[in-house]
Amino acid sequence: MSAFAELGLAPDATEHEVKAAWRRLASHWHPDRNDSAGAVAKMQRINQAIEEIRRAGFGARANADVDTPGAPDNNTPDGFDADQATTASRAADAQRQRRPLHRKVRMTLEEAAVGCIKMLRGKVTDICATCAGAGHQVLGGNCARCGGSGAIPKRSFFGWPAGVTECEACLGGGIARQPCAACGGVGKMAPRGYKMNVRIPHGVRDGDLLHVDGRRVRAEGPPADVEIRVEVSEHAFFKLDDDGTIRCEMPVDGFAWIANRQVKVPTVTGFQALQLSRDQLSYRLKGQGFPVQRRGPRGDHLVTLVPIFPQQLSTDQQILLDQLSATSSGAGGEALDDRLRAWNRGLRAWERGL
Repeated sequence: MSAFAELGLAPDATEHEVKAAWRRLASHWHPDRNDSAGAVAKMQRINQAIEEIRRAGFGARANADVDTPGAPDNNTPDGFDADQATTASRAADAQRQRRPLHRKVRMTLEEAAVGCIKMLRGKVTDICATCAGAGHQVLGGNCARCGGSGAIPKRSFFGWPAGVTECEACLGGGIARQPCAACGGVGKMAPRGYKMNVRIPHGVRDGDLLHVDGRRVRAEGPPADVEIRVEVSEHAFFKLDDDGTIRCEMPVDGFAWIANRQVKVPTVTGFQALQLSRDQLSYRLKGQGFPVQRRGPRGDHLVTLVPIFPQQLSTDQQILLDQLSATSSGAGGEALDDRLRAWNRGLRAWERGL
């Protein structure tokens, strides 16, 4: 649809006809007067049409008794002009195109491994929808204080002319305006609190960026998208590899290790039972580590045991060890390990050769 057709005019319409059509349509579709769902979009098309016509030049039958293009129009219906008409449309665009909120979420390695839900709370300051953040509303026509010049003459102490200063009423624009009543002239609304629950997928890592679509946030949430930076706290005894392997060096009672006892091993999902073997110090728990990729399968959990023995044995412990040693080195050496038996034979042969 052409710009003239959008205003319901022929392509050769005069400037006077274009302005009259715009006033008529704007009076009907301005969002302050029309609360229908399509009012903002219709007002945008009307304003775009008249701007397109102004840039291209008016119809061939334009005459000299009409206003200069772009000049203030004192006959605008109810005292609003194109600047005011686009206010609601700019406010709606500002709300839809609001820069996303940036938040940080700190979590433990366990939470990152299995996923969790985090509650976000904060405050957000909305742009005033009435004035689109400008802090004022344009009334149209010349500013009453400066007569449309945008400047106020200054006087010296003796009353002599001393140049001009910018008109505070119109901020030098020369067009009549008034402070926005909705926001008190500041362009922003009072801060309001928000809260939202965010589901963190399993497998996120430190530094990951998550995006929350603001259109899916409930009413009590912020009216914008949310960018969440993940911070995973360093763990007390887990180390995470790039391939999802979690490494844990675990001290264990040396006597329990010798006796092939069962111990509890910590993992990101809790304790796991581990059967010890005195000839093994490293154990791999399949699928008990960290997800290799976000929302993917988990890697392995690698446990390295460090047997710990008492620095000072008690009397009872010493007696028991003596008994144990006697059973392993008894007559005939029937309890000896093959490696130790071979070593002893080698030592005796070496001694005889001295």
